[in-house]
Amino acid sequence: MESNMNQGKEGRNIERPFAEGESIIRVDGLNLHAGKTHILKNINVEIPKNKLTVILGPSGCGKTTLLKCMNRLTDLTPDIKVSGNIYIGEQPVFGSKTDIVALRRKMGLLSQRPFPLPMNIYNNIAYGLKLRGKYTRAELNELVEYYLRQVNLWDEVKDRLRSPAVRLSIGQQQRLCLARGLAVNPDIILADEPTSALDPVSSEAIEKQFAALSKDYTLVMVTHVLRQARRIADYVIFMYLGEVIEMRPAQEFFDDPREEQTKKYLAGAFN
Repeated sequence: MESNMNQGKEGRNIERPFAEGESIIRVDGLNLHAGKTHILKNINVEIPKNKLTVILGPSGCGKTTLLKCMNRLTDLTPDIKVSGNIYIGEQPVFGSKTDIVALRRKMGLLSQRPFPLPMNIYNNIAYGLKLRGKYTRAELNELVEYYLRQVNLWDEVKDRLRSPAVRLSIGQQQRLCLARGLAVNPDIILADEPTSALDPVSSEAIEKQFAALSKDYTLVMVTHVLRQARRIADYVIFMYLGEVIEMRPAQEFFDDPREEQTKKYLAGAFN
């Protein structure tokens, strides 16, 4: 993988839809090629701290690729070339000295389908806690309960903590994976279409948890569902064909879009 380590060039237009100093993630002139395919094209955005930012756009526009760049999951794909950079605070994500393990611990990741660890419910959470340090059994018990309560799962599983996690419903598994991610004590939660495999009731539960968690965490969520973005987003990044077309506070984005491509997308001209 090649990476341009230079900071932003003078004159680059980085979207800043909020007051200076409130961002936690800065994407600066990011380009990504997979072989000869130019997937991300000069992406310049900032993402606010302790808000829920939705990356919105039609399938194949680069949303998930941008999300994966934030914690270097793109490293797992061969023949990737990256230029520009992403900064978490002042730390360059594509820096030659970046500790990738430490970087990923700052970011909980929720995928389209839940992947609970092949162990019981209790140990799914305890595993994340043990990555942070050593705890007594009493401390582990208390923290496992705490994180399961954070995702409104405790009352549903407290009497079967030693049961295999795979016996939970898909919606419960997704909330368990969210709790496991929180147990690592991240600053940022990345979510890639986290409700796409869920029924409407489970989807609503995840959305409510995201709304509550955004008070204490920065959430970045990929979706192509307009109704969902309207319900939960604080800010919206709209992408089309590998480019950021518009980024604005959600209410402004939906009520008064500036760009013609945005207007067409919101009107259902393409999806």
